[in-house]
Amino acid sequence: MRLRGRDLRAAPSSSAGVGDARRQAPPGRNPFVHELRLGALQKAQVAVMTLTLFPVRLLVVVLMMLLAWPLALVSSLGPAGREPEQPPALWRRVVDVLLRAIMRTMWLAGGFHHVAVKGRRAPPTEAAILTLAPHSSYFDAIPVTMTMSSVVMKAESRDIPIWGTLIKYIRPVFVSRTDQDSRRKTVEEIKRRAQSGGKWPQIMIFPEGTCTNRTCLITFKPGAFIPGVPVQPVVLRYPNKLDTITWTWQGPGALKILWLTLCQFHSQVEIEFLPVYTPSEEEKRDPALYASNVRRVMAEALGVAVTDYTFEDCQLALAEGQLRLPADTCLLEFARLLRGLGLKPEKLEQDLDRHAESARMTQGRRVTLPEFAAQLGVPESESLEDLFSLFDEVGGGGEVDLREYVVALSVVCRPARTLDTIQLAFKMFGSQDGSVEEHALSSILKTALGVAELTVTDLFRAIDQERKGRIAFADFKRFAEANPDFAEEYLYPEQTRPRSCARTPPAPTPNGFCADFSPENSATGTEPVRKKLD
Repeated sequence: MRLRGRDLRAAPSSSAGVGDARRQAPPGRNPFVHELRLGALQKAQVAVMTLTLFPVRLLVVVLMMLLAWPLALVSSLGPAGREPEQPPALWRRVVDVLLRAIMRTMWLAGGFHHVAVKGRRAPPTEAAILTLAPHSSYFDAIPVTMTMSSVVMKAESRDIPIWGTLIKYIRPVFVSRTDQDSRRKTVEEIKRRAQSGGKWPQIMIFPEGTCTNRTCLITFKPGAFIPGVPVQPVVLRYPNKLDTITWTWQGPGALKILWLTLCQFHSQVEIEFLPVYTPSEEEKRDPALYASNVRRVMAEALGVAVTDYTFEDCQLALAEGQLRLPADTCLLEFARLLRGLGLKPEKLEQDLDRHAESARMTQGRRVTLPEFAAQLGVPESESLEDLFSLFDEVGGGGEVDLREYVVALSVVCRPARTLDTIQLAFKMFGSQDGSVEEHALSSILKTALGVAELTVTDLFRAIDQERKGRIAFADFKRFAEANPDFAEEYLYPEQTRPRSCARTPPAPTPNGFCADFSPENSATGTEPVRKKLD
């Protein structure tokens, strides 16, 4: 697999006003990584604040939560799905005012002295759903506590001591990432509340489904847009000189973020309510199109790019393994194109052996687009051509090596199982005795990493101690087990080295106030393609 250059496609026009809006290329920074570097003066400030203001602020924050807890506990008693009384009882309105005041005091004590609010918040009768982006931190709870809107949250959040009780007060919609039936029920509950005519509080949804570093807007999950009702986009900004707010999958942990933020003299946050977005008939029929168009409006307001990275791509990009994907990999684009064709990696994994056997039988013979379509079991289309072009080495030559596709597919299906992918590749590229030469190893590893250029000479010589000119998978496995950091030492040149720190990143763990609750098919339209480099 060799990158050729980015082919930007125009977005399809629609009645929603997309028109000829230009889609933007994937951003240079990985949206799931946040690098926080403090200068000498900033470190000195943190040291002083840690000994002085930090403990006071932390104490006040804890006291405010403890003060709010009994009020929330009493108010949240009773069946969770019971429809709110109309109009609310006097005691509930008093509790609501008290909780808002307590929560605002908590944020004030944490350094958020002023929350800048722009635009007008629409009432529930105009917009039953508020879509917030970008989602980058647990501090995104600020607009939730200010409005006391319901939110869609991970089911695990209800078990958090004290905080879980406060969450229950706002009548959230809980969803489990791992339970597919839970996702279906969540979408049905969102529909029910959104179509209640304002009886339920507004629902705040973070449609990205996971935290990013705010450099772009990733794919919006369509759950908020399935009801087909008007939504009000809400954009969040944290215009601080030092970004201690961002809490992504790779970067400072939750406690460090809290500590550093409380050690800042002042933290800024801006909440902007954009005009209510009313979907067209086409968008009502196609929630993915609706989600994509709302994302475009929010990206324009923020002045950032859009890209079809997803929660699943986050898992792929940060998976543990000896061959971590470099920053310029095109495998994220490969995974996106698979989804666009309706080919889900979790289902394709079951057919890996069949695809591998078919590829092995070609013995390196390159296949045409019709043959490629037949192998994948999909019709020829523009999206398939984009996928095909990722493996077209001569850039328009019209033929690809099917073995490279299977290697890339194995990485996407099993991102943390490096040796399983390499073993599968040796079976396809190897001779009768299962051994490969240096050029074959180069093709395997370039495809497994999704890069244009990769020098494997030093690695091959280190494995081929007997200088036979060929190595077997058993030789590779022994070397990898004896040298777990072989990729860092032998493979990654400076231009393809992962942009995160050199150590192996921790396994991703869910965070934030949102959840991936999208239905089976959440593919959006065509996005820019990272193709081969002549």
